Amino acid sequence: MPGGRLTQQERQQIALGLADGLAYAEIARRLERPTSTVTREVLRNGGPTGYRADLAHRATEHRAHRRKPAAPRSPGTTSTAHGRDPEAVRAYEEEFTTLLMASGLPRMTARVMTCLYTTDSGSLTAAELVQRLQVSPATISKSIALLEGQGLVRRERDERRRERYVVDDDVMYQSTITSARATAQLGEAARQGVRVLGSGTPAAVRLENIARFVDFISESITRAAEQAREILHSQAEAAPEEPEALAQNSTDSVESRP
Repeated sequence: MPGGRLTQQERQQIALGLADGLAYAEIARRLERPTSTVTREVLRNGGPTGYRADLAHRATEHRAHRRKPAAPRSPGTTSTAHGRDPEAVRAYEEEFTTLLMASGLPRMTARVMTCLYTTDSGSLTAAELVQRLQVSPATISKSIALLEGQGLVRRERDERRRERYVVDDDVMYQSTITSARATAQLGEAARQGVRVLGSGTPAAVRLENIARFVDFISESITRAAEQAREILHSQAEAAPEEPEALAQNSTDSVESRP
């Protein structure tokens, strides 16, 4: 399997594959490259509809020329703590960031989220994020605002009155509930359309079916999140429950829904 940077010819093949509607995995298979390499390349350079091989190649060359060596991380950070392999950690962080970008997050916001989620403490200050990611405080502030709006991080003050950005199990619960509420709002909007378009009309029937579907999804997500939170919290206070038991409990909850 070839390694190193993508060549201009490979970028042209990526562009042709996108034009043909091929999935990232298929393009990667033809290039004998990891799927993450192709995904990262496309998302960095205009996305699937705006990718241009020549522009992507020039942009990569430009970044390579102006890139400065990253400031070394202080002892005890994610890359070196607990005997971790720094190269493996960096590769994982890049993979995780690429996955978050594919889900819709801007690249810098995805980098901030990855940094927080792979930090042992589960929290960092703005200054620590600036140092780790080598970006401006304004960039960190913008990314945190976006993550906070989606319930993916929360703010708190430490003993030195510094504002810290925190990720933990409760943040994931709150984020899931926020998502479920947004889904429920879609159902309400669909029902409003039924009233406007007239009950019984083809368009209204379609919207009513959408409303019923998203209602079910929203209720299921909320129920599953609350149940998972209760089970996981009880595990911290009692003997750990097997993963199969957690999955079975969730299945039973869905099956028992009227």
